[in-house]
Order: sequence, then C-alpha cells, then structure tokens
Amino acid sequence: MPEEGRQIQTRMHPLCFLHRGASFRIVLAAALLLLLRRQNGCWCYQYKVGDLDCWGVPPPSNLLLYSAWSQNHHFRLGDSLLFLYPPSQDSVIQVTERAFNSCSLGEPVLRLNDGNSLFNLTVPGYYYFTSGVAGHCKKNQKLVVAVPSANGTFFPSPAADSTALPAESQPYPIVFGPTPAQGSSGTQAAVVGVSAAVGSVAAAVVFLGFTLV
Repeated sequence: MPEEGRQIQTRMHPLCFLHRGASFRIVLAAALLLLLRRQNGCWCYQYKVGDLDCWGVPPPSNLLLYSAWSQNHHFRLGDSLLFLYPPSQDSVIQVTERAFNSCSLGEPVLRLNDGNSLFNLTVPGYYYFTSGVAGHCKKNQKLVVAVPSANGTFFPSPAADSTALPAESQPYPIVFGPTPAQGSSGTQAAVVGVSAAVGSVAAAVVFLGFTLV
C-alpha cells in the first residue's frame, strides 16, 4: 500500500515516445507525397461528352449544349473524351479550326465511327470535333475543347470567324480506342504512373520517417 498523500506517477518508456513520433512523421510524409503527386496532375479523367448517353444534334431548346458543356469543364493533359452514339446513325470526326467554323467535312483529321469512341487529350491546344453526318454540324452538333499546357497556361479563345489555322497550331494526336461506357461525366479513368511509383513512394516514406525522428 502506498503511503497516504504520496502521488503515484507512471512514466512512459522513451522508446514509446520515439515510436509515436516516427509513426506521425511517416504518416505526414506520406500525405505530403500524395498531395504533391496530386498537384502534379497524376489523376486523369474520362469525360462523357455533353454528359449525354448519345452524341447527337442538340435540341432546339438548347442549341449551345456542347459549347456550354465544354466551357463548364477544365480539361487537362491525359484526360479523355468519350463519344457514345449508334454507329449506324452517327460518327465523330476531328477537324481543323477552319473546317469547324465552316462545317466542312471533306478532309477530316480523324474519323471515329465505332459508336463508343474514346479520344485522348495528349497535347495542349484546341481540339475541334463535329458529327460526320452531313448537316449535323450546321445544327450545332460540334464541340471545341481547350487543353492548357502542363504548367497551366491557357490559350486565348479561338476566333469564331477564323478562316485559316495559325502557323503555331498544335499537332493533332490520333491516340484513341473503344472503352466501356461510363455512368457520369468526369469519371476517374486512370492514375498515371501509380503502379511504377508505388515502390519509390513507399521507399521515400520509410526514409523520411526514419530521418525525421
């Protein structure tokens, strides 16, 4: 029995404090690393064009459907556009700015007609799309998407009455392929480099955890 009035004190072993401090620092280091990777744009998104299950002529009540949709989204390098449509009734063609403004379908940059077309945004610049069906472009079934460079630089808005491509126009990528339909716009499609980075991130976390103790 302790003596009356004597305060009983318990002390934690110094190694316990060391263990707690190391754990906290490891968690903090991991969070910082993930935040840095997120800021560098390692997440890519797949956007269903127009938030629609069918790429088609906009209704008379919403003729600017595709332009409004594009302006309300912030696209980045690595994102992709998903066009859904009945392949027997419609198609997607990528065109130049001149062809976009004049609705000239004769010489497309790229033609997609599988009904489930995925277009990857691989270089910065403006991308111009329209329906491959005659007459649909003039009914506003067309889309322009602006993609900034990796450092976040945005390009000036394209002139609506432009008749020629500027000399510094960006090249047109043709990387695409079919993909299963997604349920909503902005679906997370992939994490670029995650598999390759798992080992390096884990090693960095362990290293920081021990060196910061």
